Amino acid sequence: MENNLSIYNLYYKWWKNVDKLILFLIILLFSTGLFFSLVSTSLLVSDKLDTNDYAFFFKHLSFVFLGITIIFILSSIDEEKLLKISPLVFILTLIFLFLVPFIGVEVNNAQRWIDLYLLPRFQPIELVKPFMIISISMILSSEKYTNIYLKYLFSFLITLVISLLLAVQPDIGQTLLVFFSWSVLIFISGINIIFLTVSCLILFFTLYFSINFIPKFFYIKNRILSFFNTETGTHNAQSEKAIDSITSGGYFGKGIGEGTLKNRVPEAHTDYIISVISEEFGVIAIILIIFMFLVFIYAVFKKVYLEEKERTKLILVGCISLVLVQAMIHIGVNIRLFPTTGMTLPFISYGGSSIVSISILSGIILNLTKRKIR
Repeated sequence: MENNLSIYNLYYKWWKNVDKLILFLIILLFSTGLFFSLVSTSLLVSDKLDTNDYAFFFKHLSFVFLGITIIFILSSIDEEKLLKISPLVFILTLIFLFLVPFIGVEVNNAQRWIDLYLLPRFQPIELVKPFMIISISMILSSEKYTNIYLKYLFSFLITLVISLLLAVQPDIGQTLLVFFSWSVLIFISGINIIFLTVSCLILFFTLYFSINFIPKFFYIKNRILSFFNTETGTHNAQSEKAIDSITSGGYFGKGIGEGTLKNRVPEAHTDYIISVISEEFGVIAIILIIFMFLVFIYAVFKKVYLEEKERTKLILVGCISLVLVQAMIHIGVNIRLFPTTGMTLPFISYGGSSIVSISILSGIILNLTKRKIR
């Protein structure tokens, strides 16, 4: 009886203090992803995997339930406890990322996943990103060390280590996402523009050297050349099919199940989900999804504006910048604004690691935006 009462009190306290608009938008975005998984991609992927018709959808649903559980746990624990354990979790996830080149599983010429006994295959970088944001924000806002340039340097070295580990896989899309998130954090913290410029130049020349002189990264150069001149190769063939599908769908789409893109590209349910949706439901559906993301981002930034603690501001801005930039890259690739990168759409795309990652970010956001009891 006492245990039931304590669980009820925990739930009541959580519900009373959580930001209900942000929570509603998170659930709405997840539900949107499940809906399109059910009506657009589930049957096709299940057929490819030779499983039950809706096995893929139920797998997606199970990941979302896991994500909701993670969100509840992270948003209900004490803020100081969350921040205290985050650097330890960050180090643990960083170890997994370090192990990828040695024990990682190769898929589509990229070694980005780890298979552990009794655990599903996962992508370590998706677990690293949320706790990287917290750890770097804590470094930049720390009052223990007063030398701001040492803080910038330490945070830069952490970002550089992660970027190098990603480059080895190779995963340039995630590398740029991580570096951009770091840039946002140090910019918000009031960095000297010279330091930021020098850091960006270091990244630029490192990438330039890598794609021109290291054979493992030649594929990136080929993709960039193909992006600007489609006659130089077929590296953007999937993006060409994606934008053709968006165009053919028009404003209101071809109808449920009438799209063809999901039959013509191998990762339609992850990297090209926005094109699949547009082809079957029209540009109107994409506008509605973008609107939901914008309201979500606005709701978080409204909390940032009212927040007094620099540390909390940095974490919230870092988390929402990850969501925003990843969504922009996904949509940009689908409409051929950017070269192909293999980036999922947060909340909407299928993918266990991706859903867990966005759930961790959402749990952190809900934790830091809930009403404070003084």
